Amino acid sequence: MSIRAVVWDVDDTLFDYTSADREGMRAHLAVEGLLDGYGGPERAVVRWRAATDLHWARFAAGGNTFEGQRRDRVRTFLDAELTDDEADAWFQRYLGHYEAAWSVFPDVLPALDALAAGYRHAVLSNSSLTVQERKLRTLGLRDRFETVLCAAELGVSKPEAGAFLAACAALELPPHEVAYVGDHPEIDGRGAADAGLLSVWIDRGRPYEEGAGGPSAHRITSLAELPAVVRADTRFGAPSTFG
Repeated sequence: MSIRAVVWDVDDTLFDYTSADREGMRAHLAVEGLLDGYGGPERAVVRWRAATDLHWARFAAGGNTFEGQRRDRVRTFLDAELTDDEADAWFQRYLGHYEAAWSVFPDVLPALDALAAGYRHAVLSNSSLTVQERKLRTLGLRDRFETVLCAAELGVSKPEAGAFLAACAALELPPHEVAYVGDHPEIDGRGAADAGLLSVWIDRGRPYEEGAGGPSAHRITSLAELPAVVRADTRFGAPSTFG
């Protein structure tokens, strides 16, 4: 059975989240007078990233709200007991710098163009609909996708099969006719494969544990490789490129 639709992750797949987060936080800390308070800008960014990963994982597991994880990231980073309003205000000031650094990866538009005629397209993200709809519109990508689904509204997050199956249901297609493209080998790669989709891991060079992911996903290092993978649909009986 051939693939009829491609569902996309957003952050670090279409959108260069890591670079925007790093540059946005550096600019924010400079304005806040905090850049030297954490042993230099690189250590400060590492601290912010650790706080983000910690509280995002809790949110994804259902242990916090989307707004709550933002506030807790600020409290952990600053090591301070802030009210919700104080944490919200600090995060909003950061957002201005972060959004100024938004950009898509250079391989995104060529890949979307190459797949535009023969495939339907949607988005599945572990974020909120308000955030990702605005991001996609700002980046000029929203019209490329039939629908956008996010964990905050779905009530289920990747890598749970229910998140991927919700995307298939929105497209009214069975999982084996849908490809999923994401940057995380476990959350995206293994999760999509376990749910029965054609799973494609776009390796953007971020560090992951050795052996992360599994043999059921296809590893690519550029979206220029994606059309060939989707058109071939070599899930069954062919060697995987997943490292």
